[in-house]
Amino acid sequence: MSDPSEQGPKNLGEMENADAVGTMGSADCGDMLRMWIKFREEGGKKVIDRATFQTFGCETAIAVASMATEMIKGKTADEALAMDGAALSAPLGPLPPMKIHCAQLVEGALRQALTGAPAKPAPPAPAAPMQAPTLMDSFGAGATGEKKVRIVVKKTPAE
Repeated sequence: MSDPSEQGPKNLGEMENADAVGTMGSADCGDMLRMWIKFREEGGKKVIDRATFQTFGCETAIAVASMATEMIKGKTADEALAMDGAALSAPLGPLPPMKIHCAQLVEGALRQALTGAPAKPAPPAPAAPMQAPTLMDSFGAGATGEKKVRIVVKKTPAE
């Protein structure tokens, strides 16, 4: 059994007195991520001491953000800026194509925090592959105009 302290996202939550804050959102998927960064002096260089995040996003966005906040510790701003979404998510393994935008969301928030420049919106998530019709689709097959479903609830003698 693994140590519970090793499970779950790391560095989750707002950071008071942060030196930098970056926010990135994607209107296509509805995800939004904010990252806070605190610097310290080390050997005459300014390096990232700590980073935290909050997100309204899926598990992949949370995982990538958690991983990124760990990966950028001890790096200069230039070293962190050299990391793209693929590098920030690499320890998690390959992301499915429809989740790559999550890594790009984290990259955008990090870039905005470190450069102060407004972040470009995350690229749209790829469309889901064509799927077979759902049961709901089949109810309206052949019908024109509105699709209607009639639901009848009957009580059993036990109720």
